[in-house]
Amino acid sequence: MPAPDPVARLTAELSEAVGATVELERPSDPGHGDYATNAALRLAPERRQQPRELAEEIAAAATRLAAVERAEVAGPGFVNLWLADGWLGEALGEIAERGRDFGGGWAEPRESVQVEMVSANPTGPITVASARNGAYGDSVARLLEFGGHEVEREYYYNDAGAQMEKFRESVEARRRGEEPPEDGYRGAYVDELAAEDGDPVPKVLEQIEATLARFRIHFDSWALQSKLEGRLEQILPKLDTYEKDGAIWARSTDYGDEDDRVLIRSPEKGGKPTYRAADVIYLQDKLERGFDRAIYVLGADHHGARNWYPAVARMLGYDPERVEVILYQLVHLSRGGEQTKISKRRGDVVFLDEFMDEVGVDAARWYLVNRGPDQTIEIDVDLAAERTQKNPVYYVQYAHARIAGILRNAPRESRNGLVRSQPLEREERELIKRLLEFPTVVAEASEHRGPQAIPVYAIRVADDFHRFYHEHRVLESDVEAFRLALVRATQAVIARSLDLVGVEAPERM
Repeated sequence: MPAPDPVARLTAELSEAVGATVELERPSDPGHGDYATNAALRLAPERRQQPRELAEEIAAAATRLAAVERAEVAGPGFVNLWLADGWLGEALGEIAERGRDFGGGWAEPRESVQVEMVSANPTGPITVASARNGAYGDSVARLLEFGGHEVEREYYYNDAGAQMEKFRESVEARRRGEEPPEDGYRGAYVDELAAEDGDPVPKVLEQIEATLARFRIHFDSWALQSKLEGRLEQILPKLDTYEKDGAIWARSTDYGDEDDRVLIRSPEKGGKPTYRAADVIYLQDKLERGFDRAIYVLGADHHGARNWYPAVARMLGYDPERVEVILYQLVHLSRGGEQTKISKRRGDVVFLDEFMDEVGVDAARWYLVNRGPDQTIEIDVDLAAERTQKNPVYYVQYAHARIAGILRNAPRESRNGLVRSQPLEREERELIKRLLEFPTVVAEASEHRGPQAIPVYAIRVADDFHRFYHEHRVLESDVEAFRLALVRATQAVIARSLDLVGVEAPERM
C-alpha cells in the first residue's frame, strides 16, 4: 500500500503536535490560508478551554512544523495555515513521480468485489436508460480497482420466462408477415431479426456485448437465469418459508425486509418460481464464488431489492454486509429545452448505439455519470454533441491535449527537475493544491459509490490549469523545469480522472 499522500501526512503531523485528531480543509478564499482547521472549536469543551485560547496553541504548534510558513487564528477559533513553498514543491514532485498512480491504492483491507450491472433482458438493443446503469456501475468498478480492490464485472440476464417468450413470439410473428402480439415487441430491430433464421436471443446478446464493448464496458462473466433456476430445489429447504394461498413465501420481514416475498406461485397462477426465487439462487451463487462483496446496480424501480438482498443473505447464513444494492434514477434527453427522442428505429426508446453515434462515446460516458445516482439525468443532446469548450467533457479533454502539446515542444533537458528559487505564483499554488485534493476525492467517491464527484473535480482542475496557463509561460520561462513538472502532474491527474469515468484523454484535439 502506498504511503499516505502529502496532505494526509501533514494532517497526521499536525494531529500529533496537537495531541488530537485534526482535519484540514481548503478555504474557498485563498486569503484565509492554504488550509484551515476548526479543531479548536471541536476540542475546546473536552479540554475545558476557550476556543480562541486553544486555537492559539494549535497555531503555535503548527508553525513549528517545517511545512507551515505561518498560522493565524480567525473568528471564534478557526486556525488558518499558509504552507511553505518548499513543502508545496516537494508535494508536486511526489505527484509528478507517481504520475497516473497518484491517489490510488488506498484500499485497506483489499477485497474481492463483484459489480453486477446492466443485466437488461436480451429482448432488444441496449437503451440509454440501461446505459446509465453501465456507466455508473463501471465507474464504481474503476474506482474500486484504482483503490486496490480486485473487481469482477458481471452481466446477468433472463434467457427464459414470459418476457423472453413474448420476444420470440414477436419475431416469429414478423417472420410470418403478421403483427406481433398486443403486448409483444415492435420496431425495426424486430423486423431485422425476423429476416434471419434461428433463435433471435443469441443474436441480441451478441449485439448487446458489442455495444457495451464500444461503450468501454468489458464483462468478465455472463450469468444465465436458466442455468441457475435448476438449483432452487436444493436451496429452498435452507430458507425460512411458509405457504399462503397456495404459494410459497419467504418470511423475509423477519430478516430486515419490508415485505414477505413470493418464491413459488400458487398452482392457479402456474406454480412456477418467481424472479425473487431466481434472486435467491443468484445471490448464493455469487457469495459461494468467494466474493467479499457483491454489488448490484439497479434502476430505481427495483427499490424493494435494497432490503430484500441483505434479507436473503441473512436467511442463507451469510453476512448481509457482503451485499450492497445501489440504485439510480431515469435519463431524459432534450433539445432546445424540450424532451426529445433521437431514435430512428422506434419511437418510444433511444438505443445506446444511436446515442453514441450522435454525441460520441466520451460524451455519452461523461453525461451518464456526471450526476448523482439519486438524481434524474437531463442531457442536452445538442450540447453533448458540441465540440467546443462549452461542452464540459471537451473542456477537460482540451486541457489534457494542451498540456500534451506543451510537453511535445519541451526541450529534453528541461523535462525533469523541480529546482525553483523564486516564490510560487498564486496560480501555481492553487493548481498544486487542487492536484493534492485528488486522493481524497477518489477515496470518498469510492466509499460513497459516487463517481459523479470525478467529473466535477476534473472541471475544477481544468479551470485552475487554464487560469495558470493564461497568466504564466511554461516554455522559455525562468522556471521552465518547475512548470513542466507542474503541467505534467496536472496531465496525469486529468488523465486518471477521465479514465475513472471511462473517457479517453486525447493527446491532440
